[in-house]
Amino acid sequence: MIISDIAIKKSATVIVLTILLIIFGVQSYRELPRESDPDVTIPYVFISTAYRGVSSSDIETAITIEIEKKLKGLDGVKKIQSVSAEGLSSISVEFTSGTDIDEALQDVKDKVDEALGDLPSDLDEEPAVFEVNLSELPIAVFSLSGTCGLPCLKEIADDLEDKIEAVPGVLETTVTGGLEREIRVEVYPEKLAYYGLSIGNFQAVVNAENQNNSGGNITLGNGRYQLHVPGEFTTPEEIYYLVLTTYNGQPVYLKDVARVIDGFKEETSRSRLDGESAVNLAVKKRTGENIIKINDTIEKIIEKSKSGWPAGTKITKVMDQSSEIKLMVEDLENNILSGLVLVLIVIFVTMGIRNAILVSAAIPISMLLSFTVLQIMGITLNKVVLFSLTLALGMLVDNAIVIIENIYRFMEQGAGRIEAAMKATGEVAYPVIGSTLTTLAAFSPMLFWPGVMGDFMSYLPLTLIVTLSSSLFVALVINPALASLFMR
Repeated sequence: MIISDIAIKKSATVIVLTILLIIFGVQSYRELPRESDPDVTIPYVFISTAYRGVSSSDIETAITIEIEKKLKGLDGVKKIQSVSAEGLSSISVEFTSGTDIDEALQDVKDKVDEALGDLPSDLDEEPAVFEVNLSELPIAVFSLSGTCGLPCLKEIADDLEDKIEAVPGVLETTVTGGLEREIRVEVYPEKLAYYGLSIGNFQAVVNAENQNNSGGNITLGNGRYQLHVPGEFTTPEEIYYLVLTTYNGQPVYLKDVARVIDGFKEETSRSRLDGESAVNLAVKKRTGENIIKINDTIEKIIEKSKSGWPAGTKITKVMDQSSEIKLMVEDLENNILSGLVLVLIVIFVTMGIRNAILVSAAIPISMLLSFTVLQIMGITLNKVVLFSLTLALGMLVDNAIVIIENIYRFMEQGAGRIEAAMKATGEVAYPVIGSTLTTLAAFSPMLFWPGVMGDFMSYLPLTLIVTLSSSLFVALVINPALASLFMR
């Protein structure tokens, strides 16, 4: 075969190519992002509208039907479904596969804006339009608990939130549960009226006093100093003696018209761990980032921060997507090593150690070439890809065994290394190519599987095609060249 003959004649070039493939393959494997699930676009847009205290039938006529009328003119819509319940209208819009979901989301928002004029004017808030993105689901959830109290745990969580969000690759960190301090001012309307104050005047005075001010710069001698006038309230006592106005020549203090309560903001979420109150942190990563690297960095941040926490405070990881990916990557590495050892043992018994090494070399070289191609294609190491690589591992040596065994047979018949490599490879090249193509043909229909599941599962045939094609390249180019130099 022409390709194999050229590779055998230019064996030194093939050796250099092999070394480069190994270097690039190792680098690609180290840099390939590890993810839990493939980045699959779900072609759905959801619209949720709250209207408390209204029956389901009224919700349907006043909100759901009005929005649906506008949505029917959208391009690429496959199906519209809606549920009208008491106090809530929920509409899901399914688009055809391949639709640009960002563009579709904006189109739906525009249509909902057009429908606002036909909706009740006393809605609690405007309809919420959103999509579901698997890549924005939390990759890890940490739960803070202890004896220092919820306000203390909330402060620790807020501090961790700032540090974690500074980690490269982290999209955002969400804190749920806990109590946040709030100083609330409750006004007595009758006293405001007595002193001739409006609620607007009262609010303006409080807002004006509750802020830090810059005093500019001042030069003293050879030094230049910046002046800062702190003014934000920190305790209720500071607010009580705030002067609002004068009445009959006497100052009117805030304590004369209102009371100040040092309490907590209204709870919007609660978290519990083992029956005790806790504060949770949910970490989300950006699309295409390495989940294992991010998780390891977060673990280091937490360990470093623990020394400043009150005694009895503990943090528990209640969800971790990286652990499963770590196990799958370790399984892949173990399978590669196991395959190498088993191939070495089996081929050694029949053809000797040199030939066993030539055959087994096809496994790591094919894998490293596959990693390089996967990185170029922008594919991450997710569950489906790792499963596909493990599945393909058992087929990587098939082509190499056929090629090397045939070269070995020619050499036993008295042919030289170069002659044997050329004749043997040419003799079985087309059967080897045909065997690989039939295997690829069995998986290729999965590339055309429609819908969300098709997008999800398309990574399996794609990875197998890349891996087995790499194996075929190694068998027809690298193995004959190495055999012509080292085979006995």
